[in-house]
Amino acid sequence: MAKRSRRKKLPKDPVRVKIEGFSHDCRGIARVDDKTVFVEGALDGEEVSFIYAEKKRDYDVGVVSEVHRASPQRVEPKCAHFGICGGCSLQHMSAEAQIEAKQQVLLDNFQRLGKVSPAEVLSPLTGPPWGYRRKARLGVRFVIKKDRVLVGFRERRAPYLADLTRCEVLHPSVGEHLGTLEKMIAQLDAYDRIAQIEVAVDDTQTALVLRNLDVLSDADKQKLCDFAEAENFKIYLQPKGPDTVAPLWPENIKLGYSLPAYGVDFSFEPTDFTQVNTDINQKMIDKALELLALEPDDRVLDLFCGLGNFTLPIASEVEAAVGIEGDAGLVARA
Repeated sequence: MAKRSRRKKLPKDPVRVKIEGFSHDCRGIARVDDKTVFVEGALDGEEVSFIYAEKKRDYDVGVVSEVHRASPQRVEPKCAHFGICGGCSLQHMSAEAQIEAKQQVLLDNFQRLGKVSPAEVLSPLTGPPWGYRRKARLGVRFVIKKDRVLVGFRERRAPYLADLTRCEVLHPSVGEHLGTLEKMIAQLDAYDRIAQIEVAVDDTQTALVLRNLDVLSDADKQKLCDFAEAENFKIYLQPKGPDTVAPLWPENIKLGYSLPAYGVDFSFEPTDFTQVNTDINQKMIDKALELLALEPDDRVLDLFCGLGNFTLPIASEVEAAVGIEGDAGLVARA
């Protein structure tokens, strides 16, 4: 029987390096003994010390332990949990610099993978950097050692849920109330049988889909109904697969968003694909129609149209717009 290979012990002492680039996943790039090291939490041009997190055959991974010379783009993260929670990775970089860096990664990939370069690069579409995320999937877990229910994202580089008090990126109706959600689930008889919460926020409402691993008791359902009414949430249950999602409170829930400039109102289910950032969505639609320069007698084909987020605004300006989508539910709602 072949022996199992033992994982090599990682060096414990910090290593001081100069960051000489930025990777596609926004980690600093350094060289140690002619080997590439991707350093999490480092910015291009900085001088930092890092601790090894992984050693692989072709590259290593490190985590910043000290910044000796900071980049002008470095800022103080707004979130108290940054560096522990895996939900964000660039809060130590200014919002403007983040956009520039991600744009450059895209351009580099065009050149490296496709061997093409755009003739023109438009100015990026921007919106509020905080509280913009309206769709999310939060983990839920009762942690025996803490004797508590946790709700949130996983820790960075670990399978455990991060112990969060709030999330600065999630819409405030959820991001500022993670503790409220934890207390609510802790009161249920099935406190250790709720696996996740899917969040969907429309123009005026916040819906929570609870993935319940067991059928909930009538008492638990009543607690959820009372909570939803008191805290202004809409509650769905999902006992099995996505097709089992059904409203708990109120019995009839209608989620939707509007595009007033185009006279379009959308209805959607909480697990449907919708744009995470509604401010950017409006700007994307405006920019798409501007670039298309549509004429009244045009006919437009929109592939992978979903709810018709682009198709229906386009249809308001042309002779015909045809949307193609493989999800029957999305087609029906469109």
